[in-house]
Amino acid sequence: MFKKRQTLKIIGTSLISLLLLPYKYLYSATKKIINSELTNEQKDIMFNEGTERPFTSKLLEEKRVGFYHCANCGAKLFASNAKFDSGTGWPSFTEALPGAFKTKIDFSFGMKRIEYHCANCGVHHGHVFDDGPSSTGKRFCNNGLCLIFRPEN
Repeated sequence: MFKKRQTLKIIGTSLISLLLLPYKYLYSATKKIINSELTNEQKDIMFNEGTERPFTSKLLEEKRVGFYHCANCGAKLFASNAKFDSGTGWPSFTEALPGAFKTKIDFSFGMKRIEYHCANCGVHHGHVFDDGPSSTGKRFCNNGLCLIFRPEN
């Protein structure tokens, strides 16, 4: 009886530990550097869930037709017609391409936010909010350093 109880206690404790283990560390195992030319700032944002300074992205002024791709793996993430000026200082989009991202809940900074990661390589891109201007009501607030713009022509 004692061994059975002890075994169940160990199994229960192990399962609880797995549930309580921060998702960030479990998820980081799927993140791999694919683009060896990433800067240290890009690596910090993408792999440590950092944030670039607002109003510093060159992509804020990008107006051409094309697609925005993941700077790490090159996956297509956003169409240029989904981009809008949110006034927040980061490139913002009303919708992502289907299947482009996976999301998780982020409780940093004392609030609940939805964080999104590239579905292909797992790197952090930004947060999605429910205050967008279109019928989707979404605002994908993306770190510009995580994106590469490729014009259509």
